[in-house]
Amino acid sequence: MTSDTIADMLTRIRNANLAHHQNVQIPVSRMKVEIARVLGEEGFIESYSVGGEAPHEMLSITLKPPHTKGRALSGLRRISRPGLRVYARKSEIPRVLGGLGIAIISTSHGLMTGRSAQRAGLGGEVVAYVW
Repeated sequence: MTSDTIADMLTRIRNANLAHHQNVQIPVSRMKVEIARVLGEEGFIESYSVGGEAPHEMLSITLKPPHTKGRALSGLRRISRPGLRVYARKSEIPRVLGGLGIAIISTSHGLMTGRSAQRAGLGGEVVAYVW
């Protein structure tokens, strides 16, 4: 039993990406589905789906196949964790790798990227960096 399920999700995706696996199975929660939605919208993963029976539902994430230039997903890093929450104002949204990566922000309007949070004029909890 892990206390930080989001870090567990990001670690499973990172390990599957490094091992060149196509699919990852993760126990489902609404936050994890929203993170997968943001990753899919930004083009880091191919698709995601939720399946299984009610108490044992699983989130299945399909990673993009490698290209000649490399993999679509290079790295994931958990920023705000249970022991140290990290928040950012609308004027202090971090840039990841000079704009090449994304920051996933949990706002009052749901999970979104740092760019879309800046456009909407929202701040919130910095969940993770993805590049």
